[in-house]
Amino acid sequence: MRGFTLMAMAAAALASGCTMAPKYERPAEPVPANYRTDGVYGAQPVAAAGARSANGVAAADIGWRDFFVDARLQKLVDIALKNNRDLRVAVLNVQAAQAQYRIVRSELLPTIGAQAGQSKQRTPADLSFFNQTISNQYSVGLNGSWEIDLFGRVQSLKNQALPQYFATAYARKAAEISLVSQVATQYFQVLEADDLLKVTVQTLKSAQDSYNLIKLQFENGAASALDLSQSQTVVETASANLQAQQRARAQAVNALVLLLGEPMPDDLPGGAALNGQDLLTDIPAGLPSDLLTRRPDIMEAEQNLLAANANIGAARAAFFPSISLTGSFGTLSPSLGGLFKPGSVAWSFAPTITLPIFEGGQNLANLDLANIQKNVQLAQYEKAIQSAFREVADGLAARGTYDQQIAALERDTGAQQRRLDLSTLRYKQGVDSYLGVLTAQQDLYAAQQTLISARTQRLANLVTLYQALGGGWIEKTGDAPRAVDAG
Repeated sequence: MRGFTLMAMAAAALASGCTMAPKYERPAEPVPANYRTDGVYGAQPVAAAGARSANGVAAADIGWRDFFVDARLQKLVDIALKNNRDLRVAVLNVQAAQAQYRIVRSELLPTIGAQAGQSKQRTPADLSFFNQTISNQYSVGLNGSWEIDLFGRVQSLKNQALPQYFATAYARKAAEISLVSQVATQYFQVLEADDLLKVTVQTLKSAQDSYNLIKLQFENGAASALDLSQSQTVVETASANLQAQQRARAQAVNALVLLLGEPMPDDLPGGAALNGQDLLTDIPAGLPSDLLTRRPDIMEAEQNLLAANANIGAARAAFFPSISLTGSFGTLSPSLGGLFKPGSVAWSFAPTITLPIFEGGQNLANLDLANIQKNVQLAQYEKAIQSAFREVADGLAARGTYDQQIAALERDTGAQQRRLDLSTLRYKQGVDSYLGVLTAQQDLYAAQQTLISARTQRLANLVTLYQALGGGWIEKTGDAPRAVDAG
């Protein structure tokens, strides 16, 4: 039954001049047709009057210089795109895949070579004619060979190599988009460390002043040893945090330098503070189906699926005869001087047909393997779509909640500051113990750190959502998109 099916496919291939690969049809997207708009998804930010807005432009069409307006960050992204070693490897992988495609494509054409040679042979006297025991032969000519691809084996291999090349190119595109996002996120980590250091230095100074005052009161008998110990705990906690945050900032800078691919330049332009980053917050999400043409990782997975589909054609063609033509044309002569004399022309023509009869099940196993590999690529393609949908949905859920969360944290920080001021006043008036001041000071410090962390997470989420929607490939809005395999 299988043999009849293969013969039918062979006839169809010969009639249509195509390969034996199955007809490719893009699988249906295994995700909902729309993103959710209820609950946390419904409170998406809208640009205020006069504020920067995406104006309905899709993320893939927004240049990263328009998404980030911090001049220092723009410079860092520009440096990373020129020097990052991972991106450089991705570009080289594209060039290697292109060369591999050219190698496979060349097998469709005949090979022709020139050859010149001499052979000398001695024959025993009793086996030679006319006692000519030494014979010479000189030859000059052309030889060639060509496999007639009747059943599309070589064409299928070419059709496999081409999407593999494009898959590598899309992987490079994904790497570049990811690099833009990584540089921005790491830059925000540095800014977060700066803000945490400022808060810690301020807290340490305030705690040290309080400690000095209470120590003086303790020495004069106006404060207890408990008050002194309690005030010291804030000083030591802030001192320890200062060391940890200085270390964290240095490591954050080191991570940023690794992404840049070169030491941090000294002539960077000034940048905005963490709370002054003016990213585009109203980029439209579009539809999940838009991700198929905007996400390079999904397009990479589809190209791998196309390659696996073409490989089935090559595996099917292995069941049928292969036809090759070899030949040569030139001159032969027993002497070097007679190579180009009349009558020295020699030629040969040798067509060859090879038909597989018994191979121990190798061809069947190769065909089964090709079908299995296609199913693997199909599952990976569907998983890429599902992962992309999840990333966008997560980004939308976070974007719909961070603004209100940060507003609440800002109110909480203000309330904690007022609480500290009142607790300090009540302690000085003798109404409360120092424990109330200590608790208020620690709570304010924790609230300030939580607020800084939330601001960083909000910015990181906006960047991640921009990337998840396909943004970061073009430099400026309105630029013509570069080819996916551009250098």
